Amino acid sequence: MSPAAHAFDFDRIIDREHTASVKYDGRKAVFGSDDVLPLWVADMDFAAPPAVLDALAARAAHPVYGYTLCPDSATDALTGWLAERHGWRVARDAVSMCPGVVPTLYAAVQAFTAPGEGVIVQPPVYPPFFGAIRDSARQLIENPLVEHDGGYTMDLAHLEKCAAAGAKLLLLCSPHNPVGRVWTREELDGVLDVARRHGLVVLSDEIHADLIHPGEQHIALATLAQHGDRIVTAVAPSKTFNVPGLGLSALVAEQRERSAIEHVFARLHVGNGNPFSIAAFEAAYRGGAPWLDALMQYVAGTRDKVMAFAHEHLPGIRVVRAQGTYLLWLDCRALGLDDARLRDFFVREARVGMNPGISFGTGGSGHMRLNIGAPRAVVRSALERIAAALSPARN
Repeated sequence: MSPAAHAFDFDRIIDREHTASVKYDGRKAVFGSDDVLPLWVADMDFAAPPAVLDALAARAAHPVYGYTLCPDSATDALTGWLAERHGWRVARDAVSMCPGVVPTLYAAVQAFTAPGEGVIVQPPVYPPFFGAIRDSARQLIENPLVEHDGGYTMDLAHLEKCAAAGAKLLLLCSPHNPVGRVWTREELDGVLDVARRHGLVVLSDEIHADLIHPGEQHIALATLAQHGDRIVTAVAPSKTFNVPGLGLSALVAEQRERSAIEHVFARLHVGNGNPFSIAAFEAAYRGGAPWLDALMQYVAGTRDKVMAFAHEHLPGIRVVRAQGTYLLWLDCRALGLDDARLRDFFVREARVGMNPGISFGTGGSGHMRLNIGAPRAVVRSALERIAAALSPARN
């Protein structure tokens, strides 16, 4: 472990039960048992950065929790972060605060398409991408990722066909959840070329943009834009700094696109932020960098340990090497189980709670998503449970 990682105790096991945690207290409803190690829903089991904890404590100390404005200083914290971490210079007036990235997906579908019009997704992908389309009575158009050399690539030729079929909007997941790809400049340029030829709006969900493993580089799609490109970028501190329960995100776009989404939220009278989400948002982007740097060193080390363990002890399970996120995509097809039986194997026999790959749509069958945003002892315990369940002595 590097000296920076020693400043933060990611090995500390924090008891999250009885805190109304979806991940822990929701286990029985999801898996039918409390006796599973929960490595599913995408939040981490680590304490938030000290800067965030201090800001929340300071705000809680004030005894009035009234309606709260988002100050310019919070927006400036975000734009400073984007410039420093991603080389992306964003004007303050290009930013709008939103009640979360998933609500923004829904708002974008409603803002840029009419009922019955087509929206493109690239499965296997985060399930709310599908929900935002189907719940809004739009047409789902799939541009599946292609497995290649043990990983995944975009099928840009097929994307062209999807766009030519009358699609109005592309929902891009960058970095990609669940397969862990960090898209290259060549791939992103290819997406933009297709979007320009067919007048697509691109909603780029970059909620995992800061969770990049050493040796990889995230490129914000908007940094490659030309005049006239219609790009909306959704960002948030939620995954980066482990504050998803606070429910505040931001979008970056030109006025035309930004106003269209703001209008959807205004129709619903949806507020953006509360005293605590705003305090955490600003503190995270101003003071969270050292914690994040140490976190990603730790998570990358955990990823490598999981891959090594699986190679040696988990026959029939292949771990796709993630380039970003704290999520790992497990290819379990060699086990020869259908999706219902695969889920039962992990829940009932291994007693590990993960997200079934089938929930991520086309290409997800036979896979599971493992959340490694936890102390290594917890992840190791989960792997040992799976290994024991796979042992011939258990079969």
